[in-house]
Amino acid sequence: MSVLANPQDLPPPVAPTAPVIPVPAAVLAGVDDAVEQTRFTRWVVGPQGERLGESALQLSGMYCAACAGLIEQAVAAVPGVHSVQVGAAAQRATVRWDPARTQPSALIQAIRGAGYGAVPDAAAPARQQRRDEHRTALWRLFVASFCAMQVMMMATPSYVAGPGELADDLRQLLNWGCWLMSLPVMAFSAGPFFASAWRSLRARRIGMDVPVSVALLITFVASTGATFDPTGPFGHEVYFDSLTMFVSFLLGARYLELRARHRAAETLEASLSGLPEMAVRVAADGTLESVNVHRLRPGDEVRVPVGQAFPADGTLLAGTTQADEALLSGESAPVDKASGADLVAGSVNLGSPVAMRVLRVGGDTRLEAIVSMMRSAMSQRPASAALADRWAGPFLWAVLLLAAGAAAVWSVIDPSRAVWVAVAVLIVTCPCALSLAAPAVLVAAARGLARHGVMLQKLDALEVLARVQHIFFDKTGTLSETRVRLAGTGLTAAGQALLHDEAGALAQAASLAGWSGHPVAVALAAAVPAAARDWADIKEHAGQGLQARDAEGRAWRLGSAAFVGGMTAGGDATVWLGCDGQPLAAFALADQPRPGAHEAVQALRQQGLRVTLLSGDTPERARALAEALGLDEVVAGASPEAKLAVVAAAQARGECVAMVGDGINDAPVLARADVSLAMGQGALVARSSADAVVMSNRVQDIVHARSRARHAMRIVRQNLVWAAAYNAVCIPLALIGWLPPWAAGLGMAASSMLVMLNALRAAR
Repeated sequence: MSVLANPQDLPPPVAPTAPVIPVPAAVLAGVDDAVEQTRFTRWVVGPQGERLGESALQLSGMYCAACAGLIEQAVAAVPGVHSVQVGAAAQRATVRWDPARTQPSALIQAIRGAGYGAVPDAAAPARQQRRDEHRTALWRLFVASFCAMQVMMMATPSYVAGPGELADDLRQLLNWGCWLMSLPVMAFSAGPFFASAWRSLRARRIGMDVPVSVALLITFVASTGATFDPTGPFGHEVYFDSLTMFVSFLLGARYLELRARHRAAETLEASLSGLPEMAVRVAADGTLESVNVHRLRPGDEVRVPVGQAFPADGTLLAGTTQADEALLSGESAPVDKASGADLVAGSVNLGSPVAMRVLRVGGDTRLEAIVSMMRSAMSQRPASAALADRWAGPFLWAVLLLAAGAAAVWSVIDPSRAVWVAVAVLIVTCPCALSLAAPAVLVAAARGLARHGVMLQKLDALEVLARVQHIFFDKTGTLSETRVRLAGTGLTAAGQALLHDEAGALAQAASLAGWSGHPVAVALAAAVPAAARDWADIKEHAGQGLQARDAEGRAWRLGSAAFVGGMTAGGDATVWLGCDGQPLAAFALADQPRPGAHEAVQALRQQGLRVTLLSGDTPERARALAEALGLDEVVAGASPEAKLAVVAAAQARGECVAMVGDGINDAPVLARADVSLAMGQGALVARSSADAVVMSNRVQDIVHARSRARHAMRIVRQNLVWAAAYNAVCIPLALIGWLPPWAAGLGMAASSMLVMLNALRAAR
């Protein structure tokens, strides 16, 4: 699946082949507008070459992992939807749809029809939705907690009074008061549990809120019966205090989960808010006009004042300035920008007012690529979470059967305790902590890595990265800079006669090299200020070099030894300059290791990883870089097929393999590795094949990513162990009647809160 270079390059949409689902215009007005769609939709090419939209939606009303399946089922039923992914932990959906058959409004309508909220994942509506969701959650928690305190106050005399100290009519009056204070809790605070359970049952599925809702209903009905008829079948014991306290504690745990999701969403919003709403464009007649940034096009000239973010990717036309690229790379130090320097959308102009030429807009910008990767990662369901989802259904059915069996047994042993034992079993076994154990941690860890310039495209990459044993690095653009440097110049006897000295040879070579964008030519052209020379018939031979004629008609060549003079000496490490087939000068080039690459490689080796340089470059240059970085294992001169074979051989030995690369030729091996990372400045196809992208281009951040992945998986294991131990201890206690409903509710809610608080550590 590839991203289209520009929405304007797309083929015109064809006539719809199926009717578009009707949408309430008053509710969903505007989301189908082409300009508005650029805020939350990017255009991709499908497997059959068709034009597809990929929209990001912010969801609300989700209270358990089962909700994700219900939403996916509802959206998948919309004609024209190709795929849908819903991340329960981040409450986001990514939907690919056919614009010839449906529109974003139909997707939102389908989600709302399933009983959930949805808005485009753009800053303004998502921010308002988060405010509304936060306000409602806080009110539910306040009502439940306030009523629980009042109920506990009225229930206390029944607990502390001795025999005969509390009159029956006064006890009955207090029970009525408890019942009255429980009504707002059941009608308002517990609403999300009942709504989620009803949606699950309506879809013929069972979610985690089903046993919770059953427990609440049984407790309320039985306590109500005991309140109004103490001599009836429910006895005289009431548990309104347990009921209200359970709801308040469970809402408290879910409130913490809500805040964690909102903080992850705010990280995305901070990235999006880096772009200004308007830009000052220079019109064809030289006048200035203010336009929406979504209406900028490649080739436009834009004025950017000090303190404003650059509205698109482009180049600096004139002057110098500084840019703050912290949102993109995690590096807070300003970056100097000279005339012709690359400018990145979302970075802030700090130095002086400048003019820029727009090169990439909308979804093609580096900022939008970052946001898209974060949205994609937040929408995914990790493998560990999917495994928990598969076991959740059988587990919940077992819980219901266990509760029914406990009630049946206790109805023989002590009928007055049968209902309360069943309620305690239903409450204590709610697998909320288990369902949150992995997704909450991975989402938090992904948010933390994003602040360091590492963007995950797959949440599962964290799990694999934590257990990597062997890591392969490409050379150019990964461990070394894409630019090479001039290491030395040598002249032949003919060169001394014609060019006189090294300076003359370098000036001649630099003048010719200025006509090529090849990294080697760029290095030569930058070595000395090239004098202007008249060149004619300039031709570049791919993989060989440049050829041109001077004013006297002589044929000059700059490139490989074989291309210049038919020799085999030199190799890729040496570039030759020749005239009329006679070699005149040789220029030795050397790689520049990336800053911090040596320290990063040694840190990975100290973590126990095997580190191998896997390069298609010549053995001489590969070994030279390996020696500079302290690497012992080098595989050089490797074609893409050879790289695949090397990685496959390591996997056949049972090693978990990571690959780091940046070029087009690295895409196959990136896809083959167990986990892959691409450098942010690398080729688009390499970034698309990778599980994570190092947008900062710092090798040290790969070390940080592995450390954070190991830390996150330790937290996941802690959460899973805690959830398993909690159930192993509490379920037997509930079955034998030693765990009353109020203690079961307190334990279950405290378990979920502990898991969420522990998960937040992964973002630090």
